[in-house]
Amino acid sequence: MTTTTTVAASHQLAPGQDARIIALVSFAHGVSHFFHLLLPPLFPWLMPEFGLDFVSIGSTMTVFFVVSGVGQALAGLAVDRFGPLRVLSAGIACFILAGFGLSQARGLGDLMAVAAVAGLGNSVFHPCDFTILNRNVSPQRLGHAFSMHGLSGNLGWALAPVFLTGIASLAGWRTAALGAGLLAIPALALLLLGRHHFVVDTHTSAASGRKVTTLEILKVGPVWLCFTFFLLLTTAFGAIQNFGTPLMQGMYGMPVSQAAGTLSAYLLAGAAGVLVGGFLTRHARQGQVIAGALCTAALTAVLLASGWPPAGMVVPLMAAIGFLTGLAGPSRDLLVRSAATARFGQAAFGRVYGFVYSGLDTGLALAPLLFGGFMDKGHFGAVLVGFAILQAAAVFTALGVERR
Repeated sequence: MTTTTTVAASHQLAPGQDARIIALVSFAHGVSHFFHLLLPPLFPWLMPEFGLDFVSIGSTMTVFFVVSGVGQALAGLAVDRFGPLRVLSAGIACFILAGFGLSQARGLGDLMAVAAVAGLGNSVFHPCDFTILNRNVSPQRLGHAFSMHGLSGNLGWALAPVFLTGIASLAGWRTAALGAGLLAIPALALLLLGRHHFVVDTHTSAASGRKVTTLEILKVGPVWLCFTFFLLLTTAFGAIQNFGTPLMQGMYGMPVSQAAGTLSAYLLAGAAGVLVGGFLTRHARQGQVIAGALCTAALTAVLLASGWPPAGMVVPLMAAIGFLTGLAGPSRDLLVRSAATARFGQAAFGRVYGFVYSGLDTGLALAPLLFGGFMDKGHFGAVLVGFAILQAAAVFTALGVERR
């Protein structure tokens, strides 16, 4: 019996151990998603402070996700070679530095540097987290592990606008940035204190069988389809993540606090959708869940783009879009796992997840550039229509992965 098989077998007898691992990884993941939104909730303060328009301020998020996307592919190599815990700890340390750095920013150049450091920290999470979960959690609990992992990410997203705008309103945006840096310290401390719970860390790909070259991974069609799926899906998501608050202000005449509430509703409902989606992984094919959820979300976005719903319906509609998108999350992660293990077993988890999820960062890097111009011109409905088109296109790539 291989080391990996032995680990899995032991975990089948120790659900408490699985729970501890899932909790530690999920908490760290929630912090990483919080730092996705280190800058966007502060745009209303940063733009007048430094005289920036939407394209200029949006370019900071492009820097964040370009660095994260390139770093994520490289982080996959580091994870397979050095183990995920070391790499994950370094990523959280970057978040601490980014928060403190933002509190001292003096212009657009400083904001770009902060975005780059935060993007470097963000780059490690998917290859690290999914390698840890796949190697340490019992197979029958993986669907729920992915669900909790996604749920924590959505909760991090939901917390960021409330946390940052709340502190910025009371004490200024620099204090809010400092608070964000302090928030990452417990995540690093808990990870280091709980490292003994991780059975597998420093094993390289040789522990799981034959060595797999990176070139072999890049020759596999489903891996590229997974990359494209994330590229499309997260370009759509980036439109809401970066511009959700000013979008609802411009389209439905909401005050900034109420418009920020629609973004929080979207993200919180997304967290609920991820939780429910974890149970669906046991009862339905991944492709069916993804197709049904994303197509319905796209149609709801088109309805919102029409301007027909009254202002009172905006929050429920945004919540519905978030819930449906979140519902597809655990099925999405299991689909990527299938694409990885079908060809390589566990020999290349870090590199497969690193490359595939770099599509996520690429999409989020493109979103501010693609949609920022529409925002500057006041074409708010076009942003939502673009979101819907990208969501629908992502469905075809997911179905292609499942067929192959």
